[in-house]
Amino acid sequence: MNLLLSLWTEYRELIVLTVEIIAVMLAVVISVALMTYAERKVIGWIQVRHGPNQIRIFGLPFFKGLAQPFADVIKLLLKEVIVPTNADKFLFLIAPLVALTPALATWAVVPFSPEFVLADIDAGLLYILALTSLGVYGIILAGWAANSKYALLGAMRSAAQIVAYEIAMGFALVGVLMAAGSLNLTDIVRAQSHGYAAYGWPWQAAGFLTWNWFWLFPLMVVYFISGIAETNRAPFDVAEGESEIVAGFHVEYSGATFATLFALPEYANMILVATLASVFFMGGWQSPFDGYLAPTSLLAEPSFMWLALKILAFLFCFLWFRATFPRYRYDQIMRLGWKVFIPITLVWIAVESAMAWFRVGPWASLG
Repeated sequence: MNLLLSLWTEYRELIVLTVEIIAVMLAVVISVALMTYAERKVIGWIQVRHGPNQIRIFGLPFFKGLAQPFADVIKLLLKEVIVPTNADKFLFLIAPLVALTPALATWAVVPFSPEFVLADIDAGLLYILALTSLGVYGIILAGWAANSKYALLGAMRSAAQIVAYEIAMGFALVGVLMAAGSLNLTDIVRAQSHGYAAYGWPWQAAGFLTWNWFWLFPLMVVYFISGIAETNRAPFDVAEGESEIVAGFHVEYSGATFATLFALPEYANMILVATLASVFFMGGWQSPFDGYLAPTSLLAEPSFMWLALKILAFLFCFLWFRATFPRYRYDQIMRLGWKVFIPITLVWIAVESAMAWFRVGPWASLG
C-alpha cells in the first residue's frame, strides 16, 4: 500500500494524463462505431427505407439495430487478413497504422471544455495541420505496398485529392489565425466570446453573433467542404473508384487491416473535421445564448454540451450530403479545389487584412 501511495504521489500527473488519453481514445472509437450506425439510419430515413433494425442489445426491443456496429467490428476482426504474395509485407501491414495514428493523435490539442484539453500547446493549429498532412502517407504506402496497379492508381488519385484540399483548408485556417491572433485552440475559442459593443458598434451583439462564422463565413464553407473531400466522403468519394479501378487504394485489404486503414480513420476524421469546424468557426464550447440570458443561467454557461451539439450538426451534414448529392467526376473535384476554393480563400484573406487595417469588426479594438 505504501508503495502504491508513493508511486501515486510521484507519478500522479502522468497517471492522470494517461487515464485521460485512454478515455478520449475510447470515446473516439465508440463514437466511430455509433457513427456507422447513425449513417445507415439517417440515410435510410432520408431515402424512406429502414436502416439496421435486427441486431439488438440483450434482445431488448427498444434497442433495435443498435448493436449492428459492434457486430460489424466482431465480423471484421474474425475475418482472415490476406497479404498478396508479391506485396511488401512490412509496409502492407504498417500502412494502416500510418493512416490511423494521425487521425487519433490530433485529438491531443482539441479543447473539449474550458477546463479539459489533453495538451494546451501554443502551436496547436500548426500541430493539427502537420498531423492531418501525414495521413496521406498511409494511403500512398497502402497502394504501393500491395503491388497492384489498381491499388496504386487509387492511392495516387486519393493523394492528389487530399493535397489539393489540404492547401485550401490551410488557407482557411490562416483566416482563423488572423481573427484570433493565436495558434492555441483554447485561445481561438475564447477569442470568439467577445461582444461587439467593445468594437465600437452602435448595437450590442453577443452569443452566436460573435463567433467566427459571422466574419469568416466563406472560409468556414471552404474548410468544411475541404474536410469532406479530405475524408473521401460523398460526393468526393472517387478515390474508391468502384466503376473504374475496382476499389481504390484498399482493394487488397481485408479483415482488421481494412477496418484500420479505411473504416476507422475515415469516420474518426469525419468526427475530427466536425469538431474542428465547431472550434474554429462556431465558438467551440461557447453557448449561443451567452449575452442574451443571465450569466448564471445554465443555458448561458459554456460547457461540453454545446460543443457536442455543434459536432452533431456538422456530422448530420456529412450524412445529408452523402444521401443527396451525386458523385463528382475526378476532374470536377480537382478543378473545385485548385481553381475555386484556393482563390476564394486568398481573396477573403485579403478582405480580412483590409478589415484589420481599417479596424472593422473584431479588429476595431486594436491599437
